[in-house]
Amino acid sequence: MKIGNIELKNTPLFLAPMEDVTYQSFRWMCKKFGADVMYTEFVSSEALVRNIEKTKQKMHLFDFDRPVGIQIYGHNIDSMVRAAQVAEESDPDFIDINFGCPMKKIVRHGAGAAMLKDLSKMQQMTAEIVKAVKVPVTAKTRLGWTANNQPIMEVAERLQDAGIQALAIHGRTREQLYTGEADWTLIGEVKNNPRIKIPIIGNGDINSGEKAKALLDATSVDALMIGRGAIGRPWLFREVRHFLDTGVIFPQPIVEEVVDVLKEQLKMNLEWRNDERVGILMMRRHFAKYFPGLPNFRELKIKLLRAETNDEVHRILEQIVEEYGNYQLDFTTASLK
Repeated sequence: MKIGNIELKNTPLFLAPMEDVTYQSFRWMCKKFGADVMYTEFVSSEALVRNIEKTKQKMHLFDFDRPVGIQIYGHNIDSMVRAAQVAEESDPDFIDINFGCPMKKIVRHGAGAAMLKDLSKMQQMTAEIVKAVKVPVTAKTRLGWTANNQPIMEVAERLQDAGIQALAIHGRTREQLYTGEADWTLIGEVKNNPRIKIPIIGNGDINSGEKAKALLDATSVDALMIGRGAIGRPWLFREVRHFLDTGVIFPQPIVEEVVDVLKEQLKMNLEWRNDERVGILMMRRHFAKYFPGLPNFRELKIKLLRAETNDEVHRILEQIVEEYGNYQLDFTTASLK
């Protein structure tokens, strides 16, 4: 598939943009394990227009990221256009528009998935952004607002007409948030609509190579996007790629291997943030996901989540290796929540 002049081979695997998750160290780990396309955390158009430094830092890109997109969100067309131009100055390979975030703090201002309630404005905003920048523009959205309002086919056609060069679809409505199962049926219908010529990227509930292959076969999407399933499990990309290429399940890691990955991610995070406490706090969401199903692990998990220094974290990790080092984890049954 292609996004503008970006040539992507086989069935590319995309790391979904996630707030407070897809920062540098996590992107590095996912890339290391086979993710093909990166996104930054999503960034607020209003914050970019106001030149908020913390928001601008989210757009700092690295050589390993390529190809990489910067995702922006907002409700005001003029601010979104200006934000896209500011984002373009960071030299992304493409700019992505967030029409899918379901969180209350986003939709209450009319941004993210709230744009699904005003398709004319969504189309106009997209067309204005496409005209304002030189890099390709893509979008990410959901099936619709509620179970009774799923206009994804019209959304796809409108956004294609507005000039986007790829569309990622999460198989849930805004009403669902992240509950229930993702429904890929409409994603497949969009992909197989003769009028749709742009690449369609399927997203939602990919937690194993077998699941990825089944969804790919059922829909014929051009690419797969992995989000929450990779938190605390960046090697999921390796597992999916291995199964797509060979039909063979890649073995789950043992605890000692997982600790090595966690240490590398933590080390990069601390170097990048140059603030020990902040770097560790940013890792806590990942700490909580790295060791599913370990017996009698609750006390060590609490200690890990409460640790505030690098030395403390490493002492706990060494204790985990000592007690569970050769234990083979099973991430396929872990919750995506």
